[in-house]
Amino acid sequence: MTPETAADGNEALEKLGSFAPDVILTDLNMPGLDGFGFLRRLRDAEDMTPTIVLTAFGNIEKAVQTVHELGAYWFLDKPYQSGVLEVLIRRAGSHAGLLADKRNLERQLSYKGSLGELVGTTPKMQEIFALLQQAGPSKACVLITGESGTGKELVARTVHALSPRRQGPFIAINCAALPETLIESELFGHEKGSFTGASERRAGCFEVAQHGTLLLDEIGEMPIPTQAKLLRILEDSKVRRLGGKAEFEVDVRVVAATNKVPEEAVRGGHLREDLYYRLNVFQIHLPPLRERKDDMPDIAEALLHELNRKHECRVAEISPAVLEAFHRHSWPGNVRELRNVLERAVILAGEGAIELKHLPAFLVDGSVAPAPGAAPAVPEDGDSVRFAVGTTVDEAEKGLILRTLEHTRNNKTRAAEILGISLKTLHNKLKEYGGAKEEEAGAAGG
Repeated sequence: MTPETAADGNEALEKLGSFAPDVILTDLNMPGLDGFGFLRRLRDAEDMTPTIVLTAFGNIEKAVQTVHELGAYWFLDKPYQSGVLEVLIRRAGSHAGLLADKRNLERQLSYKGSLGELVGTTPKMQEIFALLQQAGPSKACVLITGESGTGKELVARTVHALSPRRQGPFIAINCAALPETLIESELFGHEKGSFTGASERRAGCFEVAQHGTLLLDEIGEMPIPTQAKLLRILEDSKVRRLGGKAEFEVDVRVVAATNKVPEEAVRGGHLREDLYYRLNVFQIHLPPLRERKDDMPDIAEALLHELNRKHECRVAEISPAVLEAFHRHSWPGNVRELRNVLERAVILAGEGAIELKHLPAFLVDGSVAPAPGAAPAVPEDGDSVRFAVGTTVDEAEKGLILRTLEHTRNNKTRAAEILGISLKTLHNKLKEYGGAKEEEAGAAGG
């Protein structure tokens, strides 16, 4: 590994965002952030890289403070013999290897049932955990595929957490939620006066994510001209703001996600083939919840702990009858739908156990569809709906969309996620149904 140098502690911390050394050598007396401040920052960030401290102003008290309180590997007075430093570096490197082995072992143990916020013991999830172990520490692009609600953003956050960039920012942008006229400004930034309404310079997501990770969700919804600009940034690591004259370098790892089959998106002209190949270094496919129902109890338990904290409830368990109802359901909204069902149940229960009475009707009586659907010829009950025989496909689709909007209290983004379509597609469908419905579904959605 080629050594990296830094003039002071601040520059060293910046470089550590994209560089993972085996050993760190630092002076104590430096301009800006000194050695003591640098070591404290490493300690606070739980950076376990062995650090050798060099100084011409050493004494026993300072050595004890530095080694024991601030976690340095060794303290060496100047002037020092090169042979001594060489031996220390070799020993520190060996120590770093032992620490890495320990972290890998802990990580492998965690894969038995969870990795970060991801949960699962089925073979498919174990394969994903193993792939994340390889992809996370690398610098390669990652393409995450899977149905809406399967947890693609959680996978992206796990990639970030396993990478040397984990101390840097994690920025997520939904390409389907932005109008075509704004997406380039959001991604690349703009200069003052570059277009009507640009009253000041604005940094784009690539600048904000510097030394971190940028998630481009629903990459297949990005306009083709923007995809061409994105490809160039991935190749050159340089960005130019809208209206800007000069390019500047960015150090950002890109992770992309889509709920479409990427090969079909390429064939359909929605995703550039060259961009697909550039992003598809590591592809991680998340299976739908219906294909890994054996993970349901573990997922539900993890969500229960999270929702108890969120709502300050004391629900201790989920009854076997509820878990059986969960197992019968097909979960078209995947883990996101399960989370919403549990959130409702936790709030209703408050404490004790979640029982069948805390679930929506469709989970208890086995209705065909959860929540969506509208204008059927037979009565509806709570969150369930049944379509009359003779309902056309177009009528059923319209009813499904409008009832889902009712279910989400006119939140379009949430409705699109449940339906498994993009926000753009939902807007187009509402326009087909008439301007009045578009306005009716309006303000809370976006």
